[in-house]
Amino acid sequence: MKRNIISIDEKKCTGCGQCIPDCPEGALQLIDEKARLVSDLFCDGLGACIGTCPVGAISVIEREAAPYDEKAVMETIVKQGPAVIKAHLSHLACHGQIVFYDQAVEYLTGKKIPIPDHIAPVRTIKPILSAKDHPVDGSRAGEGVCHASPYEPHPFATCPGSAARSIPRPPGPGIGQPVGRTGASELRQWPVQLALLNPAAPYFDNADLLISADCVPFAYANFHPDFLKGKILIMFCPKLDSDIDGYVEKLAAVFTQHTIKSITLAHMEVPCCGGVGYVVDKALTRSGVTIPVEEKTITIDGNLK
Repeated sequence: MKRNIISIDEKKCTGCGQCIPDCPEGALQLIDEKARLVSDLFCDGLGACIGTCPVGAISVIEREAAPYDEKAVMETIVKQGPAVIKAHLSHLACHGQIVFYDQAVEYLTGKKIPIPDHIAPVRTIKPILSAKDHPVDGSRAGEGVCHASPYEPHPFATCPGSAARSIPRPPGPGIGQPVGRTGASELRQWPVQLALLNPAAPYFDNADLLISADCVPFAYANFHPDFLKGKILIMFCPKLDSDIDGYVEKLAAVFTQHTIKSITLAHMEVPCCGGVGYVVDKALTRSGVTIPVEEKTITIDGNLK
């Protein structure tokens, strides 16, 4: 069958082993000083290991692979103790893998293994209104079918970059009440997405750059006055954007074609967001220039770490 599964670039892999703890399913092992995918059966293709690879050697691809086997995974998981069981169940829940989650719980129950406290999915009933709404059998039209819904607030688990989390905020002004002005926009150029930027654009001349992960402006309330003011903005997502090598090339072109005075990196505290620094480091190495870099890390609740 064709499905998402991780791929490891052997040339990039340094054998540091940082990805191994983030794969409690046991799909990764260090063999001959390289990280290896030891079994398609164990890899769920969700990419929890990507963010901890310091050299960007791991990616998710679609290819022919043996189906993921939750029972085989659980046989490996339970040998590692309650903490790993908890991490695995939470990992499945926060990625919406309800079928595998139920299989894991069924396995534990059948083996009379205690189920540790963990992040559990919240289920809602979504009514099926017509025969065409049912994916298999139209005869069940009108019945309720369980679907995964957003999850309850929870602390970090194995997959912190994807974990759903509510952030309490004080109530704002009511409808029709005046809203306090927070200041004018500090954006100095357009576009801002790295995929759309022209490395030869004149606004890069003698610029201070702000290179930010996509999520930062939404999490950090004072993004404009604290980070963006006086800077040229470049944004991308190191986990979801596909052309990371192209991004390295484009940034290297910016660095070599213009005098860049400084770089400020802004990213979230989740592991996958650390890829912003990886892309910039690679671009600096490729360009052969030296530019001072300052790093800003934002917490999930919107504070400067």
